[in-house]
Amino acid sequence: MTAGETAAPPSGADAVVVGAGVIGAAVALELARTGRRVVVVDKSGGVGHGSTSASSAVIRFNYSTWDGVATAWESRHCWARWAEHLGTVRGPGQAAFRRTGGVLLDAPGSGASEVVALFERAGVPYERWDAATLRNRIPGIDTGRYGPPRSLLDDAFFRGPEGELGALFTPDAGFVDDPQLAAQNLADAAARLGARFLFHRAVVGVLRREDRVAGVRLADGTAIAAPVVVNAAGPWSGAFNRLAGVGAEFTVGVRPLRQEVHQVAAPVGRRDTGSSGPGGAGTTLGPIVADVDLGTYLRPSGGHLLIGSTLPACDPREWLDDPDACNPHPTPARFETQVTRAARRFPLLGVPNRPAGVAGVYDAADDWSPIYDRTDLAGFYVAMGTSGNQFKNAPLAGRFLATLVDRIEAGHDHDRDPLRYTGEHTGLVVDLGAFSRRRPLAEGAAAQSVLG
Repeated sequence: MTAGETAAPPSGADAVVVGAGVIGAAVALELARTGRRVVVVDKSGGVGHGSTSASSAVIRFNYSTWDGVATAWESRHCWARWAEHLGTVRGPGQAAFRRTGGVLLDAPGSGASEVVALFERAGVPYERWDAATLRNRIPGIDTGRYGPPRSLLDDAFFRGPEGELGALFTPDAGFVDDPQLAAQNLADAAARLGARFLFHRAVVGVLRREDRVAGVRLADGTAIAAPVVVNAAGPWSGAFNRLAGVGAEFTVGVRPLRQEVHQVAAPVGRRDTGSSGPGGAGTTLGPIVADVDLGTYLRPSGGHLLIGSTLPACDPREWLDDPDACNPHPTPARFETQVTRAARRFPLLGVPNRPAGVAGVYDAADDWSPIYDRTDLAGFYVAMGTSGNQFKNAPLAGRFLATLVDRIEAGHDHDRDPLRYTGEHTGLVVDLGAFSRRRPLAEGAAAQSVLG
């Protein structure tokens, strides 16, 4: 049986994972690898049908913390060896990592200068480009400094540049070509180890036995008994925590946030022509460009560009009380804003009259860093606050949760003595306490960037 099939739920399991996105599927795989009987429950119709399907699936390494950089760099090696990570052979039906290289424009607030020391420590290859090099390596780019980002209604948006920008280039960055397929690959790998996936099943209750979790109850009245439950419900994770009666001890909150990613035809010079790009051998597309100076990022997609937002302060946030109420279609106002900003950076880019793209819902944490942790309810774990910058880290998120479950269920006090994870590919050590539900929020955390 594959993860795409729905079967009658078993009466019991060793672990229940709520949510079948890329994070939930990765958690299911790693828990199954520890020998546990795993059941994954999702109210949607299949794997990766929620936030995962709307992800731009960018693989980059520029984070503001050591643990963020180390996690992303280790995860990149998993994506580059995807079949090996899945425990199978490479073949059709697998998502692929496209190594394009990534450019972070060196604008105020980008963190480009600060992250170099972290790259040196982690061993992440990089290059510093001045404005002339940037123009030479990315034909058609305008290197002017226009920031900070402004609304299109602000007359200052159309002012000329004040100086020029350089960039930080990482040749090993890129993207995963099909994020939903990547989640399905993880789920299928978990299913080969006995994990069961139940779709069109809503969780309406959390079972308890004294002071610990004992399973979940589904809308059809079925109860699944399990001593471990993992909340990987994406935008619904906050509501699931409330259902379980946990979260009062969290110092970090999460909220559903609607977000759009738009698609436009790539200008000449940014299309997939089969020629080598800035990333060197094996690169066929122009690089990803993160532009906090104007508030956008661009990711190649064949003959098109995907354009997303870095969520600049000038743009209103569309917080949702109910993720199911999200309008799934791109709106003309947001489309015009994001594509016009991108066209300022690439003047040959056209701005179509009709919006195209996707809209999804982020599971956004207060400080844009995920929560991978236990809770005050014994046996109840969370992998939440992951949207916006954690798709790339899904392989490690699964391993983090498996490590937490293994050690904490064996009696380790992670709150007092935070666990550490050592990457098998890079040897880098990640302090899992960095993703604690009780971590102190840095001053001004609410204004931190989605870039992490």
